[in-house]
Amino acid sequence: MNTDTPRVFIAATRQNDGKTTTSLGLLAALHKTYPRIGYIKPVGQRFVEIDEQKIDEDTVLMDRVFRLNCPLVDMSPIAVEPDFTRKYLQSANYDALVKRIEKAFDRVAWEKDFVLCEGSGHAGVGSVFDLSNATVARILGAKAIIVTQGGIGRPIDEVALNQALFEKEGVEIIGVILNKVLPEKVEFVTEFARRGLKRKGLELLGVLPHLPILARPTVDSIREELHAESLNGSQCGLRLVDDVVIGAMSVQNAVQFFQPGVLVITPGDREDIVEAAAAAASGQKDTGLAGIVLTGNLRPSEATLQTIRGLSFPVLLAADDSYEVASKVHNLIVKTRPADTKKIQVIFDLIEQNLDIPKILKAL
Repeated sequence: MNTDTPRVFIAATRQNDGKTTTSLGLLAALHKTYPRIGYIKPVGQRFVEIDEQKIDEDTVLMDRVFRLNCPLVDMSPIAVEPDFTRKYLQSANYDALVKRIEKAFDRVAWEKDFVLCEGSGHAGVGSVFDLSNATVARILGAKAIIVTQGGIGRPIDEVALNQALFEKEGVEIIGVILNKVLPEKVEFVTEFARRGLKRKGLELLGVLPHLPILARPTVDSIREELHAESLNGSQCGLRLVDDVVIGAMSVQNAVQFFQPGVLVITPGDREDIVEAAAAAASGQKDTGLAGIVLTGNLRPSEATLQTIRGLSFPVLLAADDSYEVASKVHNLIVKTRPADTKKIQVIFDLIEQNLDIPKILKAL
């Protein structure tokens, strides 16, 4: 396997700590030093099907943003399907999986100046099929960076657990990145987290302030999560949702919630609320509403559908009832998507301004 191309392995202490955000921004920052960059997510757990191949969704994001000129199947060699673990435990094929990762890395690293390797969670994720993140980092011969959520006590405790597993595998940890720190606490957290990490022999590479925009879903991502139908084919699916309101009140009370960034969830037979939203938008280019989700698979009348088709904001029809829709929206894991150009630029700036890139380059 290629041992010459510089590489780094990005891990986290838990799901949704900001690993993909860090990887995305770090690739952009390192691209200024390494003109030809590569990316691989050796073991992926959330995938989409492209040309009959199961490809991790983060791999798709990186490829579309950076145009990496490498087959997607090599950047995402192992997709953990629902029955992957059961099959492995029935007939372990560890050596075959390792060879698949090594060969994929060789192809990803071909004629590249640098390769970023993204893990799939904390150091132990994948242990059940003998490919924990720590093990994969060792297989790839990569040094690791650990991303954790902001704070002092709990993040350092969790980093220590991950540190132990990486060290057991002989993987060097370059340092730690603290993410989602309240802006007013960045200075305080930076000072004391650096002290705490130093006691563990670890470097603090940067503290990323919490930016609400990165946690806000788009209407399109909600449509995909709900498997909802678009009733007006609005081109405004990239609108960000700031707040959610369940339209279970009278029209007179609902009108006050027609504010910028609000997603209204209401049964499909509440045509009065749809008409009220249309009236509020009348004569204006945009009401600012993020959109409306009609629930219960209750399709409005043809007259109301005509009104909907003329609205400037998206209107979706979902099969679930209002409670289920609201729950799914509330629990939605917000992932950056290739079309989220505004978010992507925010991420680039966030990483460049708050990470010690020279220290990372020196460590590599």
